[in-house]
Amino acid sequence: MTKVYTRPGTIKEAHFHYCPGCGHGIINRLLMEVIEEMGLREKAICVAPAGCGMLVYNYFDIDTLESAHGRGAAVATGIKRVRPDNLVFSYQGDGDLAAIGTAEGFHAANRGESITVIFVNNGVYGMTGGQMAPTTLTDQVTTTTPDGRNPIIAGYPVRICEVFSMLDGTTYLERVTVNKPAAVAKTKKAIKKAFQCQLDGKGFSLVEILSPCPTNWKMGPIESCRWIDDVMTKQFPLGVVKDIK
Repeated sequence: MTKVYTRPGTIKEAHFHYCPGCGHGIINRLLMEVIEEMGLREKAICVAPAGCGMLVYNYFDIDTLESAHGRGAAVATGIKRVRPDNLVFSYQGDGDLAAIGTAEGFHAANRGESITVIFVNNGVYGMTGGQMAPTTLTDQVTTTTPDGRNPIIAGYPVRICEVFSMLDGTTYLERVTVNKPAAVAKTKKAIKKAFQCQLDGKGFSLVEILSPCPTNWKMGPIESCRWIDDVMTKQFPLGVVKDIK
């Protein structure tokens, strides 16, 4: 028998708390795989968010700390400025980065802070009950938009990568997903590139990851993965949005 996969040493032996079919577990694994493969275990510092990903310090065997809701980019900025030789990244959801943390993320990007943001976009507030988020799609049903998001009332979905691409301080922005094996491989490559941009001192980098949320989308895991391709990527096209060589 040939062993094709081994749990990264940077992931603790603990059960994930995420719902079945959630993308967070895959993303957590990819981050630790990349950090281990790049030899960054002793240099990496993760800033955990409020929200579904807030317990990553239970799983990551690297230096990890918690920030207040929306303040991930600000906390990461402070750490990076006093420890410039470390790899510093925040792990944030759409409500965390695109709503309460808009100012912190936007201005860190505009200043060109040498940090990386891992932005998990599932289009809803996951942990608190599936309410509408800034990235909720037009007509998407959530607990606070039972008839679907109405842009006349609630505005339009926010495309963080496209907004940040207009800022001179951003160096690398890519949107990926984790809904199928080929997509997972692309996401791992994007994370590695974003980290390398930071290590090379190029400026602010961000990887936006479209992630399934079967519980709050009221779908099965397979249907959720298909929905990302069939619906979500129409609003949030995949690919590199900005790459300053």
